[in-house]
Amino acid sequence: MRFFGNGLWMPACWIALLLAGCANQSGLPGVSGISGNRTDLVTESDEPDQRRRARLRLELATGYFEQGQTTVALDEIKQSLATDPSYGDAFNLRGLVYMRLNDIPLAEDSFRRALALNPRDADVAHNYGWLLCQQARYSESFRLFAQATANPTYSGKAKTWMAQGVCQVRAGQRTEAEQSLMQSYELDAGNPVTSYSLANLLYARGELTRAQFYIRRLNNSEFANAETLWLGIKTERKLNNRETLLQLADQLKKRFAQSPEAALYEKGVFND
Repeated sequence: MRFFGNGLWMPACWIALLLAGCANQSGLPGVSGISGNRTDLVTESDEPDQRRRARLRLELATGYFEQGQTTVALDEIKQSLATDPSYGDAFNLRGLVYMRLNDIPLAEDSFRRALALNPRDADVAHNYGWLLCQQARYSESFRLFAQATANPTYSGKAKTWMAQGVCQVRAGQRTEAEQSLMQSYELDAGNPVTSYSLANLLYARGELTRAQFYIRRLNNSEFANAETLWLGIKTERKLNNRETLLQLADQLKKRFAQSPEAALYEKGVFND
């Protein structure tokens, strides 16, 4: 688990989903990955040779990054930027690589350079906003999230509203967080991070019936895990729905017997 402020937490494996799509939304020809704001394929007649060579290097880097080969990806990015130092997409992926390597100064430098080259790139604004959120620089991160969602051509608004909601929870802004998460849910009701975050927030505020709606839908999907089942158990327990509670507990014990949540259930520790 990963704990946020104000007693709220989120499954650690889901934190990555706040950035997981950001290297997969590009306008790079033939690759789903980085900027997301262009729809036309770049053809040979449109593209200078310098940019074409840099793009091919970045396509390789994107593939390596998505396969977890971070240092190899970084080497390809360096070669891409050596070929074309004005390639904003390369700086964006460079920022994601340095975030993965936990080198915050170089990640921030990368995103700054990418935005300087293309101030309207919403994916860069999203990534930079999430980086700042991790540093508890909330007001700065919210400005970047707003910049991203204000772009009418941006296709990742659900992801950005989700990230903003998570960051607002961390900042203690629960009312604003609910509004952001609802915006994300309206755009993408199938995102497990959004559903879980909403349910968890509502549970913490004592709005149990509303929390039940979101966590039940999530636990009935392929994304159910020990943490979602545990939140469902606690919600049903407070609503005195013993039959549903036992059904969820049975799933938890059968599917995630070694999880901390299963151990807490067996001990009767609900942390209410």
